Amino acid sequence: MSLDLDKVFPQVGDMVAGLKSDAAQRQQRLKFALDTLHNQADNLSHLARKINSSKTTWLIAGLVDGFDRQIKAPPAPSEFTILAADGSHIDVDRHRSPRCYLINIGSVVLQYGGSPDATLDSFPHLYSSDEELVITPNGDKIREQVVEGTLLGIKRGVDECCQLAELATELPEDSPGLALVDGTLVLWGLEAYPEFVTEALLDKGFLSHLSRIKGLNSNGREIALASYISFPRSTEVVNALRLALCPHDVLDTDLHCRDCQERKCEMVAGIRDRDLFSELLGQGERSCLFTSRSKIVDKKYPEEHRIYFFYLRVDDETARVEIPKWVATDEDLLNLTHSLILDQCQRGQGYPVALSEAHEQAVVTGADRENFWRLVESLLVDEHLPSLSSAKSRSKRTRWV
Repeated sequence: MSLDLDKVFPQVGDMVAGLKSDAAQRQQRLKFALDTLHNQADNLSHLARKINSSKTTWLIAGLVDGFDRQIKAPPAPSEFTILAADGSHIDVDRHRSPRCYLINIGSVVLQYGGSPDATLDSFPHLYSSDEELVITPNGDKIREQVVEGTLLGIKRGVDECCQLAELATELPEDSPGLALVDGTLVLWGLEAYPEFVTEALLDKGFLSHLSRIKGLNSNGREIALASYISFPRSTEVVNALRLALCPHDVLDTDLHCRDCQERKCEMVAGIRDRDLFSELLGQGERSCLFTSRSKIVDKKYPEEHRIYFFYLRVDDETARVEIPKWVATDEDLLNLTHSLILDQCQRGQGYPVALSEAHEQAVVTGADRENFWRLVESLLVDEHLPSLSSAKSRSKRTRWV
């Protein structure tokens, strides 16, 4: 049975009416947030000390080189190369007997300039051995972590970065380059897993690939790395405004917020960073730099790979761009990142064209998943091996009269 839209229609109407009634109040909060941003820009040292000394349950951006700056894009070089990687996967299906998962990485190399060229490819990899299906600390099977669900999504991100590192090693030395991934460089999900999982996927995986790309910058060669987040939901900069509005010199949210009567911080409630910078930035401009103060970055990322970010205005959207410290602190690489991402967005109708193409190479459709499992089951039958599935799985795939 399909969704009964006649029953949903009045609920959607109520939702839209609520959004309309909140619009004016939200605009007032946004204006107040912008005013606060400009006011705090004149007293950054005090706010920076307050951020570093306070203890909050919400994530606050670290300040680097300002608060309300509007930085225009430098011109793009005449010759450059864009690398991009994106991935999709087929997760382990607990309703089928063969335990396996598949990761499909799409990759794109776009060369611009006097000899333009494009290379698009995909690299599917099936993981099925006992060693690939779990992560264990030194072979200790009792503490093993199964690679599926959230952990498989993190593993896919590591494979994307690995593919970028492989592509980067083949870049021509006389052409500056930018390596792009979609989404965040902060592996948030690892906070929920034991140390040995972090070591396997972050230390020996993701960070090692970042180091390979960083190491290619030598003898005048330039290659930057960045991630692009479209329509970001982050509130780290707005949370810095919340802290600025708090009357306590040093805030401890567990201690102070419960009994607070003033609630000044609620005057910027519901505002996201993208709302703030959509008003502040002009077309093609970026914000100043901020640092991620997430726990996983603070505890596990080495200094050279600590995550910085800025906001970039592209047409009607304000995107978040994340970069490692070795890009953020190198003016040439930072300018290269700004100019080339903007150039890619202008070529790709507001979104980096290389990432769009990488996604097209990587995408695994619902039909692809069904065909994959049919192939697996067919080969099992050919080899006279059991091809078992749960009653629930059979029920979903069987039409009832």
